[in-house]
Amino acid sequence: MTKRRSRGDGGIRWSESRQRWIAEITVGYTPAGKRKVRTANGKTKTEAKDRLKEMLREYDDGLPPEDRSFTVAQAVRDFLAHGLPRRSASTVEKLTILADKHIVPLIGRRNARELTADEVDTWLAGRAKDVSTRTLQELLSLLRRSLARAQKREKIKRNVALLCEVPEGRAGRPSKSLTFEQAEAVLAAAEFTSMRAYIVVSLLTGARTEEMRALTWSHTDLEGRPGLTPPIPPHVMVWRSVREGGDTKTAKSRRSLALPRRCVDALRAHQQKQAFARKLAGDNWEEHGLVFASAVGRELDAANVRRAFRRVLKKAGLTPTEWTPRELRHSFVSLLSDSGMEIEKISRLVGHNGTTVTEKVYRHQLRPVIQHGAETMDNIFTRDGAA
Repeated sequence: MTKRRSRGDGGIRWSESRQRWIAEITVGYTPAGKRKVRTANGKTKTEAKDRLKEMLREYDDGLPPEDRSFTVAQAVRDFLAHGLPRRSASTVEKLTILADKHIVPLIGRRNARELTADEVDTWLAGRAKDVSTRTLQELLSLLRRSLARAQKREKIKRNVALLCEVPEGRAGRPSKSLTFEQAEAVLAAAEFTSMRAYIVVSLLTGARTEEMRALTWSHTDLEGRPGLTPPIPPHVMVWRSVREGGDTKTAKSRRSLALPRRCVDALRAHQQKQAFARKLAGDNWEEHGLVFASAVGRELDAANVRRAFRRVLKKAGLTPTEWTPRELRHSFVSLLSDSGMEIEKISRLVGHNGTTVTEKVYRHQLRPVIQHGAETMDNIFTRDGAA
């Protein structure tokens, strides 16, 4: 007589309609007391037994049997949909593009439970031929966070992406800065264009592009308070950005910057042009108090700023596709460094937490030769009668 399985061990039966052996286990009960059953099938009884053992093992490990076919693509899609609640729309869009281009088409169909570290390494090595190291870091981070979310929800047992390291990718395009002559050419080309004030203020204050687009007239003082002691010069209060929540990149980024005379002149002219644009737009104007706004008062889009900036570059005789608006900030650092300003002062002006970031990001633009020691020693030994 066939021995009956113990409770909780599942069972195997023959399905005449499907012509298959069916393995099934009870994984719980509904609030109404109805059994929740999960099934698998096999062409032979032995195959069905193997599937039954697999389901029981997964159930003992806390893995829901219904997620046996859970894929990498599903993990990534779930993370993008629910794992970024406080991220901006632009961040979600950027990560979605990375997933659609580099993850889903290549390893998306792989069963997330069966994914191995070797497979992730192979995938990264293949991507390293086409993308920069920075992009590889973002891809691995996205995969790790997606699998971590799936692991917390008991869809997979482990996060194999944590065992992998980022390989060396293709060299990215290095940031560069305008020379003094190029900067003068760009400023001249910006005259009588809608980008004049934007370019002048960016180049002469070093504000980030996301800070420029969020700047408001209420945070712009074109008069200052010369009668105070000490006097307060015309300045902009860089207290906001277009980042999610409106915060600046770091706490040190929240700063007030004195305006050079050229900036004050450009902003006054820009204020008059904006007043005319407001009148021209009539009821279509949306008042947000932005210094740099669209023709109807809305916040400028980064792509629109880039296109307008490149039109000015073309007029200045530069190759437009080789430059981006953020390199006005790099040029600001470079011009100050060339003039001999200390890195500590430059770091404060650009809103860095310390000099480390300034040195790391702008190392190619900072003065490479520190002359104070040599000059002092020359003076000492010359005074002692040398040479």
